[in-house]
Amino acid sequence: MKMITAKNLSKVFGGFKAVDAISFEVEPGEIFGFLGANGAGKTTAMRMLCGLSRPSSGEATVAGFDVYRQQEQIKRAIGYMSQKFSLYDDLTITENIRFYAGIYGKPGRFIKEKTSALLRELHLETEADKRVGSLPLGWKQKLAFSVAIFHEPQLVFLDEPTGGVDPITRREFWNLIYAAAEKGITVFVTTHYMDEAEYCNRVSIMVDGRIEALDTPAGLKQHYSAASMNDVFLQLARKATRSAD
Repeated sequence: MKMITAKNLSKVFGGFKAVDAISFEVEPGEIFGFLGANGAGKTTAMRMLCGLSRPSSGEATVAGFDVYRQQEQIKRAIGYMSQKFSLYDDLTITENIRFYAGIYGKPGRFIKEKTSALLRELHLETEADKRVGSLPLGWKQKLAFSVAIFHEPQLVFLDEPTGGVDPITRREFWNLIYAAAEKGITVFVTTHYMDEAEYCNRVSIMVDGRIEALDTPAGLKQHYSAASMNDVFLQLARKATRSAD
């Protein structure tokens, strides 16, 4: 079973076609990069795949569930992390973990045992009762990712998860992504950092609502005679005619 399938998936707002008949598939366990400049339509596409927005036309399944008829099943099968909002700053680390685990209906024993394991893994045992708002941004992002996959989803959506953190912390964050993928979790990630695109198994690049390119990073660089993914992205982004998502 493909983890994500999309066929001619579109979203129209009035006369504006935010997502224009995109088609692609994501394999189980894959790290799939979903790139595009501001206004490309990637956020709108991600919202449809997460079950948060109903498509205007086309077909799509996520974790085997239909985006039209089974949106609630999709929400239970996935994890989600956003750069803008993932954790509650006024709750402690432990309270955040338990809150999100409770949303997904995990039993108390599972939550207790896995919370202890997660705190050990992140070396946060002594910080467990600290409010999240007091943590450095890098630690917040690592914790937010761990919380997003705490309920052991089949697939996790990461919306610009490393925005604003330093290069070393970004690399450490990607080590967490690799570890999740090794456990069989499929990772669907958007990023503005083109060096991070190199870490993905495959990358799609959207321009003006359409998927303009899709291949491995090596394949894209070869096709566009580019030295880096940044060069590939710039070649494609220059074609864009719109500027707002």
